Amino acid sequence: MVFYFISDVVSPPVTLFMGIDKYENEDLIKWGWPEDVWFHVDKVSSAHVYLRLRQGQTIDDIPSAVLEDAAQLVKANSITGNKMNDVDVVYTMWANLKKTDGMEVGQVGFHKDREVRKIRVAKRSNEIVNRLNKTKREEHPDFRSEKEQRDRKEREDKKRVLREQKEKEKEEERRKKEEAELRSYSTLMRTENMTANTNRDGNDSDDFM
Repeated sequence: MVFYFISDVVSPPVTLFMGIDKYENEDLIKWGWPEDVWFHVDKVSSAHVYLRLRQGQTIDDIPSAVLEDAAQLVKANSITGNKMNDVDVVYTMWANLKKTDGMEVGQVGFHKDREVRKIRVAKRSNEIVNRLNKTKREEHPDFRSEKEQRDRKEREDKKRVLREQKEKEKEEERRKKEEAELRSYSTLMRTENMTANTNRDGNDSDDFM
């Protein structure tokens, strides 16, 4: 089961989501999307909250108000962190999450620590958490199927773009060839390159009786 929340602090609104327990978190880690941003309270146990970016967006494009919503949500869903003030919430792209043998269920590391960001949460904002909880809904998604569909569409899009690129290249090659042929024809048709139809004495070259 996955919990979904709507953050309407931006337009259009964005969706935040998290697993119900560490086993759901494990599936989210395994079947995450390259567009997913992962949030967690730093150094203490908490829920794993995700934000799915639109294609073309980067982690730098996340509005500060959305970051605050995600940070407050992940703090509120941390038994320890929820009781603390001045906690750090870390976030990074899904692709930066590292899972190795021997790690506990739901536990992750990072491929590159420098790609991990932090946001400080001074205290819990009941206003933000209550607003998000009013939009809360439960679903039972098929993580694997959704990821496979996403990857399939990406492959198809790449193939389409490649086909279009090749067609443009062929069209450009054809256009250049036509232009070259036209320039060659124009050169041949210049007056100085044409054979005169009259003899040097000015008489017509044909004989008439």
